[in-house]
Amino acid sequence: MVRRVNGERSVKPDNDDRSPRVTVKEVAERAGVHPSTVSRALSAGTNRVTADLVARVLAAAEELSYRPNRLARALRVSQSSSVGMLIPDILNPAYPPIVRGAEDALRPAGLSVLLASTDNDVRREREFITLMLDQRVDGLLLATATRKFGPLEDLLRARVPVVLANRGIGNNPLPLVTGDDILGIELAVRHLRSLGHQHIAHLAGTEKVSSGYDRKRAFIRTMKATGAPAKPEAIVSADDFTGPVGITLGESLAQELLRRRVSFTAVVAANDLLAIGCYDVLKRRGLTIPRDVSIIGYNDIALVDRVSPPLTTIHNPLYEIGFTAGEILLNAIKRNGNPSPKQVLAPTLVVRQSTAPPKNPAAFPRSHRNAVPAS
Repeated sequence: MVRRVNGERSVKPDNDDRSPRVTVKEVAERAGVHPSTVSRALSAGTNRVTADLVARVLAAAEELSYRPNRLARALRVSQSSSVGMLIPDILNPAYPPIVRGAEDALRPAGLSVLLASTDNDVRREREFITLMLDQRVDGLLLATATRKFGPLEDLLRARVPVVLANRGIGNNPLPLVTGDDILGIELAVRHLRSLGHQHIAHLAGTEKVSSGYDRKRAFIRTMKATGAPAKPEAIVSADDFTGPVGITLGESLAQELLRRRVSFTAVVAANDLLAIGCYDVLKRRGLTIPRDVSIIGYNDIALVDRVSPPLTTIHNPLYEIGFTAGEILLNAIKRNGNPSPKQVLAPTLVVRQSTAPPKNPAAFPRSHRNAVPAS
């Protein structure tokens, strides 16, 4: 193929099938209208173009395979028809339901989701937020907030709608949708206490995020309220809450619990990945779940009903958290009133086969002390 570049003939390779982007002017010529009419007809929600003209423009655009330059439009009108969403770890099964919920809330309004995974790295988080603001996103959904959230002031200055999902900020000025972490842990502890467990350990998440902070305190408070105050040595806390080492982290916390030689008949884990890691350690020690130790997780992520034994857990309404956060953000973008500062969705207890009455609730069990050492 021969083409001209700056008036000179040049040869385009035969295998180069790229073609110039179809322009608004070309669509206008095909439809027999002014280019400004094309722009108005293709703008969602316009009422300044008749239905007949809209149909002509759409037919011409389809014939020419016209694709609007969304970036150019974003720069022109400061809107991109997209929302930026940050999650801590794309490998953590707790986050896909939140993302799906947000997408389902935003897609009918013509908004797409630009997703980024921060790996709980504050530097990466700032970089992604800056990048998304440069892309003129219409709003931000953040599932990455820490209790001391560094980028908060930058976001407030940017004047872009922001909604937090799953994690809150201390003294939070932003709309937040989250599960009731306090109620969830209370359900977990009271379930184990109803089975007769008195000596319950806790694999706690990091207190850097609101979920880990609230769940740990709820465990301590509920144990005391039910007449079995938690021993400090029976609580092992993580430096990190999520990440690609979630199950490995659960193993480390369970090993630390055993090293402390504290007696327990049950474990409440701050999330399902920590619980599954605890499974592995206890099984290597020759212990049987739930005959020797009952375990309960948190979140009810995919496939925890397929582990052996199926995991009793707290169902955190993750999809609903994402969907509600998306709805609130959409209303903020449309300026449909002021969103409530916080919406808390109730969790539920899902009883499976990893919890059962202790063999001897009246005495400290000794079996895990004398078990085969972990390999």
